[in-house]
Amino acid sequence: MATAAATSASEPEAESKAGPKADGEEDEVKAARTRRKVLSRAVAAATYKTVGPGWDQQEEGVSESDGDEYAMASSAESSPGEYEWEYDEEEEKNQLEIERLEEQLSINVYDYNCHVDLIRLLRLEGELTKVRMARQKMSEIFPLTEELWLEWLHDEISMAQDGLDREHVYDLFEKAVKDYICPNIWLEYGQYSVGGIGQKGGLEKVRSVFERALSSVGLHMTKGLALWEAYREFESAIVEAARLEKVHSLFRRQLAIPLYDMEATFAEYEEWSEDPVPESVIQNYNKALQQLEKYKPYEEALLQAEAPRLSEYQAYIDFEMKIGDPARIQLIFERALVENCLVPDLWIRYSQYLDRQLKVKDLVLSVHNRAVRNCPWTVALWSRYLLAMERHGVDHQVISDSSKELEELRAAFTRALEYLKQEVEERFNESGDPSCVIMQNWARIEARLCNNMQKARELWDSIMTRGNAKYANMWLEYYNLERAHGDTQHCRKALHRAVQCTSDYPEHVCEVLLTMERTEGSLEDWDTAVQKTETRLARVNEQRMKAAEKEAALVQQEEEKAEQRKRARAEKKALKKKKKTRGPEKRGADEDDEKEWGDDEEEQPSKRRRVENSIPAAGETQNIEVAAGPAGKCATVDVEPPSKQKEKAASLKRDMPKVLHDSSKDSITVFVSNLPYSMQEPDVKLRPLFEACGEVVQIRPIFSNRGDFRGYCYVEFKEEKSALQALEMDRKSVEGRPMFVSPCVDKSKNPDFKVFRYSTSLEKHKLFISGLPFSCTKEELEEICKAHGTVKDLRLVTNRAGKPKGLAYVEYENESQASQAVMKMDGMTIKENVIKVAISNPPQRKVPEKPETRKAPGGPMLLPQTYGARGKGRTQLSLLPRALQRPSAAAPQAENGPAAAPAVAASAATEAPKMSNADFAKLFLRK
Repeated sequence: MATAAATSASEPEAESKAGPKADGEEDEVKAARTRRKVLSRAVAAATYKTVGPGWDQQEEGVSESDGDEYAMASSAESSPGEYEWEYDEEEEKNQLEIERLEEQLSINVYDYNCHVDLIRLLRLEGELTKVRMARQKMSEIFPLTEELWLEWLHDEISMAQDGLDREHVYDLFEKAVKDYICPNIWLEYGQYSVGGIGQKGGLEKVRSVFERALSSVGLHMTKGLALWEAYREFESAIVEAARLEKVHSLFRRQLAIPLYDMEATFAEYEEWSEDPVPESVIQNYNKALQQLEKYKPYEEALLQAEAPRLSEYQAYIDFEMKIGDPARIQLIFERALVENCLVPDLWIRYSQYLDRQLKVKDLVLSVHNRAVRNCPWTVALWSRYLLAMERHGVDHQVISDSSKELEELRAAFTRALEYLKQEVEERFNESGDPSCVIMQNWARIEARLCNNMQKARELWDSIMTRGNAKYANMWLEYYNLERAHGDTQHCRKALHRAVQCTSDYPEHVCEVLLTMERTEGSLEDWDTAVQKTETRLARVNEQRMKAAEKEAALVQQEEEKAEQRKRARAEKKALKKKKKTRGPEKRGADEDDEKEWGDDEEEQPSKRRRVENSIPAAGETQNIEVAAGPAGKCATVDVEPPSKQKEKAASLKRDMPKVLHDSSKDSITVFVSNLPYSMQEPDVKLRPLFEACGEVVQIRPIFSNRGDFRGYCYVEFKEEKSALQALEMDRKSVEGRPMFVSPCVDKSKNPDFKVFRYSTSLEKHKLFISGLPFSCTKEELEEICKAHGTVKDLRLVTNRAGKPKGLAYVEYENESQASQAVMKMDGMTIKENVIKVAISNPPQRKVPEKPETRKAPGGPMLLPQTYGARGKGRTQLSLLPRALQRPSAAAPQAENGPAAAPAVAASAATEAPKMSNADFAKLFLRK
């Protein structure tokens, strides 16, 4: 207010200093001044209609000398023209919109945006009485924001004339400071109270307002400074010797609190005070400066982030909770709620802190009341509010007419059921209350409090007709209600119906019926119950057997399909091997042509063995040049002679002692896999890694028959705790690959053992991110995710070689942070890649089938499929040109490969004419 007055006072000076202007500019200035005066007159007229004849024109800054200009302007404005028509048209539009908004509010009074739009239009049209009523209605339903309150307060202040009006404004300020803790509203309150200092008790009123403001927001590090300065300026303006001590006290109190720009306040105090600053004040000031450095990172994070800044406020709240200052904790909660008033979790955390720590009745109940006003849809907030009122002994309203109270409760239950049916079930095609919890509670109230079992039974009949009759727990709930408030006959009737209808756990219901008849029924009742339960259980067992047979038939069909797929793959593989064997047979049949094709080449082995993950010794290799195909490219491959390979494999096999696995040592042994096949001396390289966990007894690497390392080993420790500690080394990088470390468990004896350590179900606090660039590191992604909440864990998904797959899982502290991150990160671009973000809900993992021998339908037992020396991988490409390939019958599968070569050669000879190597060369080089 003071700033606005100073600005308006400085405008004439600025105009006088501007110097002479051109004629056109002077005319524009005069026209603008005239328009402002016309607008001022219009506002004055509207105020006069609202306030009455006591309004003084001089207070509004309109002098009598402006009458001529006002008359000229008003006559010009009132003259018919296009501007008048435009104004009328706009006014008519606004009136229609106001009527529409009022009608909409009469239908749904909880439409927040409709309230805001109505207030804006009424204020624009100058309907002061209506806008005051609209604001009053909105404030009764919703807490108003800082902007709405300040706008309302400024309008009321401009119209306040006498003491009654000032009291009305004071009441508005009291309502405003209760909705939210806003420094700007408190500052406006203090400055307005200064204007009433001349009234009775005005000085005490001003000091009371400022002291309450300091206790409320005086600790606000960025906005609290303005309140301290305003209070000091007020006390300094009162020229009394006794007031000097009050200013000293305010300086000292302020310097003991960590606030921004503390250095300037300390310098101002040194300049203002005639005496040196006391040592105790300097100590408190230095201590506050140290505290300010701790708070600065959190305040800077709030300044840099964009609203609503929920994650930043939560981090700040966690920091304050660790320190434990109740005043600061309350303030940071209030600051967070100003921007996140619609977050129920934040209100729950705040009210829970007040319930457990402060326990101040007025404060606790006020926060609970504000919580349900902001989030009336949250059941947890209402239940906490009721518990708080009971805890603090709030008087319950005494209702003399109990029948009226009961009818209101029944009407509420009826409305709830109708709402679920009309608004939820019909609109969303889903049941809002599948277990009928509302009807169950209603039935309990009717039975226990009203002694009306007939109404309770009607409700339970309705519950069962809604698809709940097949569940045993629903029948037992009804049975327990009948046991407590009904009679034996209705209990027996309920259990007999349950035996007939239950499909999930009929045995349990039958057992309850037999137990009741054994203890309370007659012999005839017992015989009837036994006969009914036996008949029902026999029928259930029959149905289960049929279902099991159907399931077994489906499984058998799947197995038959799998066997057919296996046979098809085996036939295809045999066909490829058959085609591959044609080359050597033909070369053997025509040696002269072969020499003609490459007479300078030495004799080469008919079969080349690919040696993977092994490095041949120097001096034991020979270079073999092989044609790579029609493109004419050649590749030089170093391969050992077959004789030397066999000798080396045999020597390695002889040197390696065979050690049988001792299952009794599984508890002190870990299984290590996914190691590089090229690792030399694995036991030597792995020992230093695992010795950090404890004493290593033995490391047993596993080699193939040729002596190649197979990529896994067993590590035996001396103590069990060392083995448990070694499990934490899972996925540690070894020579560029993630090493897998798992417990040593025999899966044939423990088929249910699961090594997968991550959850495979829905996790609402965890995100799944896909589409990441492969170059994105864990640190870069964590920096992006931190902007939306506290990241507890982040995992980049890699393949077995340790290469990223562009996927990641990010675990947040709670569900609200994860939800906020999904909305803000989904579709984000990272290094030119558009990522997808969703709540983690992995698909169900397929359980591997047990390796059992299966019996083909109508045939003998099939042995597990065996593979040749090349294993299960793809075969090499056939060197026979496509033009010469012919379909052939599948070769009979032998135990270690295809059948004998002569039969294959004979069939090949009948299918295609013999060709020399020169013919092959012509085919390869043909363009």
